[in-house]
Amino acid sequence: MKKLINFVLLTASLTTGFVATTQANQLDDLLKQVKADRVSEAKLDKKREAEFLSDRADKTALLNTAKKELANQNARNDRLTKEYAANEITLAQKEVELSTATGTLGEMFGVSRAAAANAYGQITSSIVSAEFPNRGETLNRIANAKEIPSIADLEELWFALQTEMTESGKVSQFTVNVTNLDGTASSELITRIGTFNLVSAKGYLTYNDEVDQVQPLPKQPAGYITNTASGFFGLNAGYSAVYIDPSRGAILSLETRKKTLEQFFHEGKEVGYAITVLFIIGCLIALERLIVLGGMSSKIKAQEKNLDKPNENNPLGRLLKVYYDNQSVDAETLELKLDEAILRETPKVDRGVNLIKMFAAIAPLMGLLGTVIGMIMTFQTIMLFGTGDPKIMAGNISLALVTTALGLICALPLILIHSIVAGKSKSVLQKLDEQSAGLIAAIAEKGSK
Repeated sequence: MKKLINFVLLTASLTTGFVATTQANQLDDLLKQVKADRVSEAKLDKKREAEFLSDRADKTALLNTAKKELANQNARNDRLTKEYAANEITLAQKEVELSTATGTLGEMFGVSRAAAANAYGQITSSIVSAEFPNRGETLNRIANAKEIPSIADLEELWFALQTEMTESGKVSQFTVNVTNLDGTASSELITRIGTFNLVSAKGYLTYNDEVDQVQPLPKQPAGYITNTASGFFGLNAGYSAVYIDPSRGAILSLETRKKTLEQFFHEGKEVGYAITVLFIIGCLIALERLIVLGGMSSKIKAQEKNLDKPNENNPLGRLLKVYYDNQSVDAETLELKLDEAILRETPKVDRGVNLIKMFAAIAPLMGLLGTVIGMIMTFQTIMLFGTGDPKIMAGNISLALVTTALGLICALPLILIHSIVAGKSKSVLQKLDEQSAGLIAAIAEKGSK
């Protein structure tokens, strides 16, 4: 037992000694590590201190350089300020010397600039520039010049004005590229009438100074005006009348804006179209009646030459046939039968005549209807948009006026046509009445004997 106890105590003492030895070794290592780290930190701190001192020296050198540059710039500023003041004094002296040296030439400078500016606007927009292009470059340079113009510039100004004045009294023909309305260009021979108009075989042309192009008008003026221009262009010798625009295109432009009869007609819209259809129907009926009644009249005249042989292809022949079929009856009975025959022929002769008269009466009423509709639409437009812009109301007012005009235009010829057709039909019926009376008189005369 003692041996066991001693063994245990020995083992415990050995274990305690090993642990103590182990802990002592670890503390020594820790101490060595702390000493080593202290040396490393010291080296690092010295390195950082050296770098800081180096940067401080550099910054001090930069600061000294900046101070030196500032001093140089301040000195330069003082020097330039003195030079600027001296230059101002010198400039004022030179201006006085220039004003004294130029004298009245300064007035010429202003006059030449004003003259060049006025001439530039007139010449660049003139149709003479279509024949003589690039005349405005020198004038524009003179008008915007900052110095007194030279003798050559003044000569160019004089030459431009003289050319414009001389060409304004000439009629000249020349070839130029004409830009058509579809964008294509073609070389054409055109005639320039002074500074007023450009004409070609197709009519009047215009010169667009913004793009330096000769262009046809979007719409030619009235036919009689265009015909004089085309005739004047084709003239080789002698004299010919031609319309010219003394306003250099303004009046011609207004002329091209005038509405044609077709445009006025379409402003009548549905009511105008209805009146036109009514007029066409009335004219067709009148034409048919004139043809039929004309044929009847010619056949009646042929029948009058041969009363003994009635032909049923005309009213008189049918009337004579009734007479020959009833020669044995008394005069009163024959009169009734002839009246019956005339009554049968009357609808064929008078057919459509009253319809023409009715159309002539309806047309003005339809025009009045269009007028009322146009006024109603005008007042509605006024309520919506006010009266600030008359163009907004122009369309409705045109409807009111155009339909009235169309109604009257339709009624007047229809009334005349109705009178002619009614006269034709009455002449046919009168022929029948005359022949009927003669036949009755012949039977009555036979009965009295």
